[in-house]
Amino acid sequence: MQYQNWGPQEITAPVRNELPEVPVERDMVLEDAQSGWVGAVTRVEKSGGMHVVALEDRRGKSRSFKLGYGFLLEGQPIRLMPPAPRQSPAAPAGRTASGSVRVAGQRAQVAKASRIWVEGKHDAELVEKVWGDDLRVEGIVVEPLHGIDDLAGAVAAFGPGPGRRLGILVDHLVPDSKEWRIAAGVMASPGAAGNVLIVGHPYVDVWQAIRPAVLGIEQWPVVPRGQDWKTGILAAFGWPHATKEDIGLGWQKLLGAVRSYADLEASLLGRVEEVIDFLTAP
Repeated sequence: MQYQNWGPQEITAPVRNELPEVPVERDMVLEDAQSGWVGAVTRVEKSGGMHVVALEDRRGKSRSFKLGYGFLLEGQPIRLMPPAPRQSPAAPAGRTASGSVRVAGQRAQVAKASRIWVEGKHDAELVEKVWGDDLRVEGIVVEPLHGIDDLAGAVAAFGPGPGRRLGILVDHLVPDSKEWRIAAGVMASPGAAGNVLIVGHPYVDVWQAIRPAVLGIEQWPVVPRGQDWKTGILAAFGWPHATKEDIGLGWQKLLGAVRSYADLEASLLGRVEEVIDFLTAP
């Protein structure tokens, strides 16, 4: 089967036009280039690593947008950045890959009983790369699942309860799918209510949670039904894809292109943040 070559042989840092980086400020009037929505900044919210700005139009209606590219200020395209940190210039605080402020000298906590389960090694590596620093501060461990066919049995063996919660991230969690039915069965089991949270993203595989622009492509290749998805993706990129080692090396190239939360789709960001909030709530 012939594939179009969708990507470069080597993935490097994202190639974007150089745009002015402007910290968001209250009452700044912005236009969202995609929707045409124009409004004044009324607030900026931060849930873990994702910043969202609320724009109120002249009729008093408000819509929220993720910070980053796609905004116009006085008709000129900009990259909208988080608010400038209010801190002493002599002791600047860095930020983690999730966008959270890195606290100097902060030690990792002893691991709590609560866990994040993700569907596969690649999912775990992606979560670790972006949210690892935050999770170590919170004492939360990420563990990969090898499929979810026996998720109910695994949850029962874990024994969730107060102070021993589970947050589970599932691939392709869409209504009426196999994954959807498995998740519903788990949540109906004893002890799950209030102690287990199952969330998911709509992608076939967590690879698709990487924004295409980060890889220098317009969209992810379409893999025909019946074809192994990862193999098909690597073939479409023109990369080696015949062995498990090839797939592992291909994933490392993709993972290497991810520098921070801004390189991931909002549909994954929101779900991971939801899980972290669930596990760290009093």
